[in-house]
Amino acid sequence: MAEEVLIDPNGKSRGHLTSSLLAVAFLSSFGSSMLYGYNLAVVNSPAQYIKDFFNQTIVRRNGSGVDEETLTLMYSVTVSIFAIGGLVGSLTVGMQVTRFGRKGTLVHSTVLVFIAGGLMGFSRLCGSPEMIIIGRFITGIHSGISLSVVPMYLGEIAPKNLRGFLGLVPSIFICIGVFIAQILGLHEILGKEEHWPLFLSLVVVPTFIQLMLLPWFPESPRYLLMEKRNIHATITALKWYRTKSNIQAEVEEMQEEQRSLSSLDTVSVLQLIRDPSVRWQLITVIVVNAGMQLSGIDAIWFYTNTIFENAGIPAPQIQYTTVGTGAIEVIAGLVGCFTIERVGRRPLMIGGFSFMGVCCAGITFSLMLQAHLPFMRYISVACVVGIIAGFCIGPAGVPFLMTGELFKQSHRPSAYIVGGFLNWISNFTVGFVFPFLQMSAGAFCYLVFCAVCVGVAAYVYFIIPETKNKTFVEISEMFASRNACEIENQPLGTTDQLRLKKMNGYGALVSEKMDRIEN
Repeated sequence: MAEEVLIDPNGKSRGHLTSSLLAVAFLSSFGSSMLYGYNLAVVNSPAQYIKDFFNQTIVRRNGSGVDEETLTLMYSVTVSIFAIGGLVGSLTVGMQVTRFGRKGTLVHSTVLVFIAGGLMGFSRLCGSPEMIIIGRFITGIHSGISLSVVPMYLGEIAPKNLRGFLGLVPSIFICIGVFIAQILGLHEILGKEEHWPLFLSLVVVPTFIQLMLLPWFPESPRYLLMEKRNIHATITALKWYRTKSNIQAEVEEMQEEQRSLSSLDTVSVLQLIRDPSVRWQLITVIVVNAGMQLSGIDAIWFYTNTIFENAGIPAPQIQYTTVGTGAIEVIAGLVGCFTIERVGRRPLMIGGFSFMGVCCAGITFSLMLQAHLPFMRYISVACVVGIIAGFCIGPAGVPFLMTGELFKQSHRPSAYIVGGFLNWISNFTVGFVFPFLQMSAGAFCYLVFCAVCVGVAAYVYFIIPETKNKTFVEISEMFASRNACEIENQPLGTTDQLRLKKMNGYGALVSEKMDRIEN
């Protein structure tokens, strides 16, 4: 029987962007990551209508309304409960991806969106503000799960030379979600009082499309081989996502990672924290994920309308200006996505955070001087745009990508729990603290964010190596000297000496021993 080893003639593995890879990246991001961006922005346009609904319901129940401060508090709870839900969802990621798999977790979590969409969509009909708050909490749980699982899934199915490109696709869809919410929130579309329940419940549409199509795609090959030990499913998944010439090299790279693991079991968060072999990887995850939110991007979005008003933009036109900033987010995200495999992760992170730091300082000085120099108002607008663009080109998506790249299979779920927890708790902290910081420090509050941005950029420059086009084992080896430990190389047992051959047009894994007998 004629046999042909499935490997490139030059011995190198270089993955191609297949239609299956692109479809999975789009589907998983469209039905999960995009909803995070949409839910961030969807409550801005109908804010007054939601407050009026709260007040009318209280009047109907109690016979009298409440003051503006109480309404603002209720609305603030409605907005911030989303972050609390995200925090809860992020803590369940490790358990779910181990039990259901990466794709399986995304599919199972869609039920949360349908429940939340139904609650928010029928809240006015039922006369229940509580349904909006509970719905926002449940959508937050879904976003907390998807923000970690989508990058993990795409990072594991992508060949190493496309891991950065596919890893930033979710961040683009987050920006698209914000942009869509801004457009639909215009008064001419769904920005009227009678439309806000529909506006909030539209999240079910992309999730339904994802639920119909994503189950037809395979699970992560790494999960199937290393955690489920299902060789046949692994080969099927690889043949789906790769060209045939890449399959053997991919299996060998997974085996190399498998040999380097001291245990094939998924480690807990406590074990991750105690493991000295990943100490600097863990510190890096903490710095980049916390820094992403503490950079002040949420505060900038909070203060955007006021800055635009101070710049002399008429109030009715501010909503269109805000849509313009959303378009800039999408464009900047696309620039980062299409350049990351050329320039690498480090330049996007260092450049993005540094540019944000400069613009934060620029906002401080422009707000201080605009009373004396009228043109400084336009400088402040330019700085807002610069911060948003600098954030979306790198810091918005690369931290999630890095969280997956810096760890091997056994540590990756817990690393995403840590990164997700810090992301959401930092998000909530900025939203809670910023109004008080602004009252006490005034324009100088943005210098705090400037310091954070410069500090994270310096950390990336001095500590984090470039991970572009590196395997997970190679990345671990780069950190080994800094962690003062050696990479373990343990025998594998039954799956150790496996090779992939082409037999009658199909790939199959055979052992070296069996291969010698056949020959």
